[in-house]
Amino acid sequence: MSCLFFQIIEGGYKELKFTQISIEELTIHDIQLAMVNGELTSKELVMHYLYRIAKLDQDGPRINSILEINPDAIFIAEGLDAERKAKGPKGPLHGIPVLLKDNIETMDYMHTSAGTLALENHISERDAFLVKKLRDAGAVILGKTNMTELANGMSRTMWAGYSARGGQTLNPYGPGEFFVGGSSSGSAAAVAANFTVLSVGTETDASILSPAVQNSVVGLKPTVGLISRSGIIPFTYTQDTAGPIARNVTDAAVLLGAMAGYDSNDSATVKLGSKQLEDYTKCLDANGLIGARIGVYRGAEKDFREPSEYDETLFSNVISVLGRQGAEVVQDIEIPSFKREWSWSVPSHEMKHSLDNYLAKLPAYVPVHSAAELILYNRKHEEKALKYGQNMLEYREKFPNTLKSPEYLLSKLEDLYYSQEQGIDYALKKYGLDAIIFPAYICSTICAKAGYPAITVPAGYMENGRPFGITFASTAFSEGTLIKLAYAYEQATKHRKPPKLNAHYTQNA
Repeated sequence: MSCLFFQIIEGGYKELKFTQISIEELTIHDIQLAMVNGELTSKELVMHYLYRIAKLDQDGPRINSILEINPDAIFIAEGLDAERKAKGPKGPLHGIPVLLKDNIETMDYMHTSAGTLALENHISERDAFLVKKLRDAGAVILGKTNMTELANGMSRTMWAGYSARGGQTLNPYGPGEFFVGGSSSGSAAAVAANFTVLSVGTETDASILSPAVQNSVVGLKPTVGLISRSGIIPFTYTQDTAGPIARNVTDAAVLLGAMAGYDSNDSATVKLGSKQLEDYTKCLDANGLIGARIGVYRGAEKDFREPSEYDETLFSNVISVLGRQGAEVVQDIEIPSFKREWSWSVPSHEMKHSLDNYLAKLPAYVPVHSAAELILYNRKHEEKALKYGQNMLEYREKFPNTLKSPEYLLSKLEDLYYSQEQGIDYALKKYGLDAIIFPAYICSTICAKAGYPAITVPAGYMENGRPFGITFASTAFSEGTLIKLAYAYEQATKHRKPPKLNAHYTQNA
């Protein structure tokens, strides 16, 4: 394998040669092997992605998934290359570029804004706990990704993938045509379009699962508490979690292991104990479907907000593959609470409370320190800040700054009961299941309410080229089981195909 070379011409870079094996779809293992063999360096890898970002994300088809680049990325990569030569790799992600959603704090030259104009100059004084762990594992924090502003907490009419600070993110499989997915849209689109090896998204409800499906990548929404919430601009206390986005299950498992762990500043991680696996790659088993009992949730075409997101033929093909690979498939399972009218009292109350608490602690130079001040700031900068309005933000402003109302408390208890005892756990126990499979991401709400894990995997493409995916879900801390099942399905099908982004960009052998 030869490396990627550049030549400086007239103040710019002209590409001379690519690797004989395309960098774009290489796995972490492939990259690490190439680095060990001296065929590739982290610096060259970072430069490669920066080139693609310049040509395809910020120009050409202009996917617009990247909000900000780490100005030290190349220096960090050079340092890691030197460290590898001197001491060997420091962790599983040594020299691997990772992008972060813009609501994840970093203590460097990058901003953390959740897509808002009001926080566009906010530079955190700390790394989020998960960022510390990524750096310890050797990752190169490449930059921040665009997101739906305030994790879709701004306006009911705001397009997914839009923020006042970053503009609109597009789906690389159909820029301007296909839905880009929930608020971690930039993180998913960047991985899909090969602007990075890995990215980190966050989910309250569908924010990882939805964009992963729409962009034909793997998205893993973990059990709440497996990954620390410290240093993430919050939406809720109860449902928020960060999670990995990758092009394959193996890389998602590596990234999950690097981020997971106990944090003394996050009480949700206290329950981890021995439930966290040290190495989730040990769960990768190509024969993992043999003997597994998987329940199939049907009636999906009636459960999609947009019928165009569902494809009966592709979902039926998935079920057939599971059977051929040795799984015991239980059709048409019942989940009593699945179609109940869920209350949105918990996220409504908690966003008001959590956002106020977060903003109140920001430095004095930041122009807003409460949700009320944020609303006023947006009104003063209406032309830039309020393309879609802020009716959701204004609606939540009426809620109290204490979480004690009967409506909130009862809704929180009901959410847990109906999503767990009368939801996922009910179905798993009744049918003796290891996991439940859903088309696309329709299980996002029940998994969010329960705080339970789910993983999406590419499952083909519709006739118009739109990606389709499936989601495996199960009970708390079942990430190992879900990774095993998803990996076995992925290896049996290998559906993922990279998007064809070639405007103003040529790849030479």
